[in-house]
Amino acid sequence: MTLSPLTSSHLHGAADARLDDLVARLDGYLAADPDLSFQVAAFHRGEPVLDAWGGPHLAEDSVIVPYSVTKNTIGLSVGLLVDRGELDLDERVSHYWPEFAAKGKLRVTVRQLLSHQAGLPQATPPLRWDELLDHHAAAERLAASAPFWHPGSAFGYHAITIGNLASELVFRVTGRTLHEFYESDIRAPHGIDFHLGLPVSEEHRRAAVLPMIRPESDTSTPSFSALGPVVFAMGGDPVDIGNDAVSWRFGHPAGSGTGTARGLARLFAAAVTGVDGADPFLSADTVEQIGQQQVRGYDEVLHQHDRAHAIVFQKPSQQLAFGGPRAFGHDGAMGALACVDPDSGVAFAWTIARGPWPGGADPRAVELARDLGILLSS
Repeated sequence: MTLSPLTSSHLHGAADARLDDLVARLDGYLAADPDLSFQVAAFHRGEPVLDAWGGPHLAEDSVIVPYSVTKNTIGLSVGLLVDRGELDLDERVSHYWPEFAAKGKLRVTVRQLLSHQAGLPQATPPLRWDELLDHHAAAERLAASAPFWHPGSAFGYHAITIGNLASELVFRVTGRTLHEFYESDIRAPHGIDFHLGLPVSEEHRRAAVLPMIRPESDTSTPSFSALGPVVFAMGGDPVDIGNDAVSWRFGHPAGSGTGTARGLARLFAAAVTGVDGADPFLSADTVEQIGQQQVRGYDEVLHQHDRAHAIVFQKPSQQLAFGGPRAFGHDGAMGALACVDPDSGVAFAWTIARGPWPGGADPRAVELARDLGILLSS
């Protein structure tokens, strides 16, 4: 499929002619806000349909940290191991990682661990950043910690720790870190411009994540669960996940991968629909397994009442309605979003330099992902 170059006033790139109204919408966003800077990309059944960017802070090949959108690399890496028969979602974690059985965690399954049910959003005592930005140190501490709730009785967002837990699990199964497995088995062979640990050769492309601006009219007071402040009280020297070199050079799989919207959309397309005429690297059965909702309801960490997760991934919810019932993906704290809907065949990604207050997926991106699925399914 050949995309038509955009002739918009502010938006650059190319798009399928069927998307003219959506392109006009994107151009309007840029016209209304001279500071707005985003990249957006989408594939439909393996073919690119949208590849665009605009604003002063992001160019076509700029790479940026999209925060928790990085978690999609965990979910797809786990999916590949499930697909190959090397990892069983219903097996106990301790089968692969014996030390994990400590402090009442013997019966925790891989399924529970990877859907935020294990009760380990933080270790006891709290983890330091130097432990979190390490392939094994935080995982060892988490394995030795007691869960904050009886595993399986509730769920709460393991915002950072799911990256360390999943990476150790991948290591125990393959003998390679999640970073190594993702690089050799997913990123490199499929030409995906999204890295866990930005190579030195690509650092010149890096764009900074800019701080959100709170509107003067917003006088609300954030509410938290009792557990929330404990989970996010990391020890040691503070780290800016999106901008500190120690973070993006390591590439924490839960929050500090680096890449483009084009790379993220291609990642999902390669996994679910295939790209460049190739078969997808995950079978339809595996896509069903990892994209199936595991939990929905109250999040013990975030104090949200309609949070939903598949295996690592988020599912559409009232505040994150990015697709149909089989869609899955993940947003980021500073506005980014990447997702796929197996029913519509749309793989979508949005990166942004300065996300809108108060954080989480940019509502414009959520609406665009949903509308693309509807339009291209008609």
